[in-house]
Amino acid sequence: MSAPQRYRLQPVLIAIACVALTACSSIKSFTSRTNTSSMNPVNWLTPYKVDVIQGNFISKEQVEALKVGMPREQVKAILGTPLVASVFHADRWDYVFTLKRQGVEPRIFKYTVYFKGNQLERFEGDTMLSEAEFISTLDSGRKMDQVPPLEATAEQLEKAAEKSKPSSVAAPSPSATPTAPPATAYPPLESPRQ
Repeated sequence: MSAPQRYRLQPVLIAIACVALTACSSIKSFTSRTNTSSMNPVNWLTPYKVDVIQGNFISKEQVEALKVGMPREQVKAILGTPLVASVFHADRWDYVFTLKRQGVEPRIFKYTVYFKGNQLERFEGDTMLSEAEFISTLDSGRKMDQVPPLEATAEQLEKAAEKSKPSSVAAPSPSATPTAPPATAYPPLESPRQ
């Protein structure tokens, strides 16, 4: 190849290299945008994550049952064993409840009861859910099939009674009467002494 041809070819090769490098960066930015979008097949399926429930659930009804002046045992019977009972804060019990679900921010509920001696002095914490509200948060969204009726109608009871009646009363045959099972003979546990 002659020198003039080589000098004419050099700008063309540089232009091709620049276009190729630009294309590489635009492909990289395109793939980074599509990784977070619904276009990426990896995002179509997500793994199942179990709901994580930790701590002591305290319902609104339990909080309403607390009264100032209650003994520790009665508070423990209502709220359950505290999650945190510190040696350094013997007059304070902490109850912490965490609910982690897939696709939802974790919810943390904290409740603290304070004692003076053996008597409940005061209690404070987050606004607690009622039992019905808590159960509704646990609903996984599954739709149950039609639930069968749990009570039988009078007609169904009559049909069942007719089916259970014997068709004819026959005299019991000697082979049909239950007999006691034959006695089983076991060998002695120890050999006889001689």
